[in-house]
Amino acid sequence: MDLTVQQLRVVVAVHDAGSFTTAAEALLLAQSSLSRCVLEVERKLGVALFERTTRRLEPTAEGREFVAIARSTLATFDANLRHFAGFLDGRRGQVRVAALPSLAAILLPSIVSTYQRGRPDVELSIEDALATEVLDRVRAGVVDFAVTVVSAVAEPTDDLDVTPVATDRFCCVFPPDHAFAQLDEVAWADLAGEAFIAFDRTTSIRQHLDRAFAESGTSPRNAIEARNISAVAGLVAAGLGVSAVPGLVLPLTRFAGLSHRPLG
Repeated sequence: MDLTVQQLRVVVAVHDAGSFTTAAEALLLAQSSLSRCVLEVERKLGVALFERTTRRLEPTAEGREFVAIARSTLATFDANLRHFAGFLDGRRGQVRVAALPSLAAILLPSIVSTYQRGRPDVELSIEDALATEVLDRVRAGVVDFAVTVVSAVAEPTDDLDVTPVATDRFCCVFPPDHAFAQLDEVAWADLAGEAFIAFDRTTSIRQHLDRAFAESGTSPRNAIEARNISAVAGLVAAGLGVSAVPGLVLPLTRFAGLSHRPLG
């Protein structure tokens, strides 16, 4: 049975009004058009929905059952339309974001908090992953967009729209009693004579560090490699070497009580 939403609305309106005339006025339709609509529904269903008397329309048993179904269908349909309208104007739906762990911890929380206060019905998910994994998830459509670091030596991003949102600089981190504490700024070349706590080659920080060392002609002695910021900070705090991290992630090293200086 091929019934339209409008036909369902007409039948429900006639049932609630108990009159073709009153229902037609409520729906701003001609009474003749409304009567034909009900007759067409009855023809398609093969049953009478109303008993027509001189004073009032009374629903048949089939009519009461059909009106209950029509009312439920219309409620679901209208709710879905409202949901879709909210999706179109950004008040509803789902936003999926991939981000580097450090950015997910430092950059995103305040932004997400502000966003959700304005759009509490939007479902937001944040997936933290390594740099290459983040871009792969965007390309695969698993997430809507990514917040990551775009390195000059990383894979090309010509197939993606890239919008810069921040610029950062590297800082050298070291134990408080290290000689670097006497300097206002540490040069990349100064790191050549130090045991260096390096980041794993899969990380975006490592990509930038390798490039910076190559451009400065410096080759530090990598004492230990680790993947995440906290591990690197802990190793530096233990006196096993110094390291270099983006300024943005310095808050993640506070637990280790490290000192830091900008890298020139």
